[in-house]
Amino acid sequence: MKQDFFRGTGTRKTTVAQIRLKPGTGKYSINGRDIKEYLRHQRFVSLALEPLGETRLLGRFDVIAKVSGGGLSGQAGAFQLGLARALVQYDPQLRVSLKKKGFLTRDPRMVERKKYGMVKARKRFQFSKR
Repeated sequence: MKQDFFRGTGTRKTTVAQIRLKPGTGKYSINGRDIKEYLRHQRFVSLALEPLGETRLLGRFDVIAKVSGGGLSGQAGAFQLGLARALVQYDPQLRVSLKKKGFLTRDPRMVERKKYGMVKARKRFQFSKR
């Protein structure tokens, strides 16, 4: 039985993106809205769709994503990772080129926690000698 769509899950910061990839005409939607309308900035859109451009498959798939948590930057990064994982599921031979460009590596950076006695994680309250 041939699969009619491929799944990938991506995470970045506190964001989770669930990607469904199916052969189509190049419609990209996040949470029911067009990707350009949802991500608003061209740099986020191009970041999210980079794996398709790298594999020269831009316009050959419809991508439907459910994204939750975080801001636009984290959502674009999570979308990118989920898309790359879905592409590997579609064609395992793409793994080498995607891995070489770093699309299959989860970005481990997280927000540092706030410490007690401080304004933020590292910023201190103003010091007063008297």
